[in-house]
Amino acid sequence: MSSNRLLSIDALRGLVILFMLLDHVRETFYLHMQVGDPMDVTATDPALFFSRTLAHLCAPVFILLTGLSAFLYGEKQMSRAATSAFLFKRGLFLVVLEITLVNFAWTFQFPPTVIYLQVIWAIGLSMLALSLLLWLPRALLAVLGLVLVAGHNLLDGLHFAPESAMHIPWAVLHDRGWIELSDSLRLRTSYPVLPWIGVIALGYVIGPWFRWSSVPQQRLQALRTVGFGALAVFVVLRLVNVYGEKPWAVEATWQQTLMGLFNITKYPPSLLFLALTLGVGLLLLAYFERRNDERLVRTLAVFGSAPMFFYLLHLYVLKLIYLAAFAIWGANQGHYFGFDSVLWVWAATLLLAVLLFAPTQWFARLKARRRDISWLKYL
Repeated sequence: MSSNRLLSIDALRGLVILFMLLDHVRETFYLHMQVGDPMDVTATDPALFFSRTLAHLCAPVFILLTGLSAFLYGEKQMSRAATSAFLFKRGLFLVVLEITLVNFAWTFQFPPTVIYLQVIWAIGLSMLALSLLLWLPRALLAVLGLVLVAGHNLLDGLHFAPESAMHIPWAVLHDRGWIELSDSLRLRTSYPVLPWIGVIALGYVIGPWFRWSSVPQQRLQALRTVGFGALAVFVVLRLVNVYGEKPWAVEATWQQTLMGLFNITKYPPSLLFLALTLGVGLLLLAYFERRNDERLVRTLAVFGSAPMFFYLLHLYVLKLIYLAAFAIWGANQGHYFGFDSVLWVWAATLLLAVLLFAPTQWFARLKARRRDISWLKYL
């Protein structure tokens, strides 16, 4: 049963990778139907709203599991210093990866005029932060993580003008915006990192639940307790409607009102965004641990065992497919080539998942077999 904890982690990561694939197919072939953050529930099709909301699970689960995996890495190394050094080096690697290969996959522009600092950037900076924070006592790290997750919305009204010395650090930490580096290059801080540092810290804090010596039933109970507790925080604060998210209101239809309740802010992630997504993520983790012998769980674990490889592969495959489609059929949705409905987005996602399974499985096996190749662990 002890190995189930690792399979469940990969399976959860694999599930959110497929949700990420769905969202990136949407961003590639449904760009003519843009969505905001939060979304406009009076103008967004429910199928599009649901698809986008599913993708909200991705970043919180990725970053929580990054913190958890960092703890498990440290358990194998038997050295907090080695863990800190690895996190620092891999964090830098991810930051460089974001501004080079990842950004080029989105824009196909060289030299770039815009660099989008997105989820890989946020994970990288969070790892850099954790490389320092992991020296704190676990209880203090837990308090810090909770304060960052629960308290950062108190800073929502704090902004700095571009000419201020605080503009750049605050744009990186909390205030999503633009950083003008020159007349020909600017940065978009799509993922302000302050709350994400809280999430990775909490992932590290729950790491002891997944030790080899831990009791599986106690781990499952802890996952369920915290998962349902996070969902309870979401429900209570959403009904109180005064903190942790933009207020909701009764809309013209019950469907729009329901959408409004779950219309939560990702950039930066609000308290209620994280309470909902992390609560669901922890409950899914418990579910996968109990269902480790099922084929679906083992299939999802393949995607989750080589996440960075899949991430880079799917971005370039999507971009090349779009360029080929545009060359053949041209623009059919304004300035874009795109699908007519969300159903086609789901169908394309399923097809791509099937096509990308074999190369992902190959790389995962290579990574497990060739532990003598040190750079593979960075992917």
